[in-house]
Amino acid sequence: MKKIAIGIDIGGTNTIIGIVDKQGNILQKASLFTKRYKKVNHFVDELSNKLNVLFNKINKEYQLKGIGIGAPNANFYKGTIENAPNLKWKGIIPLAKMMQEKLNVPVWLTNDANAAALGEMLYGGAKNMKDFLFITLGTGLGSGIVSNGKLICGHDGFAGEIGHTIVVENGRLCGCGRKGCLETYASASGIKRSVIELLSKTNKASVLRDVNNSKISSKLIYESAKKGDIISLEAFNFTAKILGKALANSVAHTSPEAIFLFGGLANAEDLLLKPVKESMEANLFNIYKNKVQILPSQLKGGKAAILGASALVWTENKKA
Repeated sequence: MKKIAIGIDIGGTNTIIGIVDKQGNILQKASLFTKRYKKVNHFVDELSNKLNVLFNKINKEYQLKGIGIGAPNANFYKGTIENAPNLKWKGIIPLAKMMQEKLNVPVWLTNDANAAALGEMLYGGAKNMKDFLFITLGTGLGSGIVSNGKLICGHDGFAGEIGHTIVVENGRLCGCGRKGCLETYASASGIKRSVIELLSKTNKASVLRDVNNSKISSKLIYESAKKGDIISLEAFNFTAKILGKALANSVAHTSPEAIFLFGGLANAEDLLLKPVKESMEANLFNIYKNKVQILPSQLKGGKAAILGASALVWTENKKA
């Protein structure tokens, strides 16, 4: 009997669901509009219904080995989502337990970036690596740390928040309430803030001067930079320098073989990967120099979240 897993990625706006085999093939896929559900029990009910519909579409020869869930502010040890700022369900939500009781199968829950790191290890560029960092460059900056083949979760289940290391003293205000966090500089929202600051501080010509601030996006900045726009190029260089320096500090903690960059901003490979690598090397402690690769993730955007979440099942269920 062929083994399958369910991968679920819960985002503030949408939740995506997939049935995945051990080779990383997505057999069925669906989604829910997360914001629609004000109460988590209603969300769990609808999610369970969706999964039953998906099961009815696949061959009955498959054996379900478990459910993996990636979610913001997820505690791996407790199977809870704790005070996630971008979800309507406040407080501590015992989501893994709720799903397990509903579907009667093992459920594992972790931070969405941690799940993506496991996906890179099982299905992507880190297949033969035991030590690497996985960085997601989306609206914020998420991260997963794998050391000696194991995801680092810390004593409380919340390890690996590289995006919330402070890189600029009294810097930009972060959504977490502190100032100067890395994700306020190295993310899609961070590079937008950099462009707006540069436009206000200089008189340099830029195609972005005629764009309303609310319409400026990381995609537009990338497209402008590719055409040689000075402000956009400066914003990418500034972002790369800060990210590279922060990664140099992170390297000192676990000495990874590689650092994988994933997400919308990471797609600007030619404008980001090379300068990030240069900045990291310039700031590395000597014993680490020229040992750490900076690589684009090999997980494809539309599949990454589902594959990452499903990877929890294969890594945690010893019978799978």
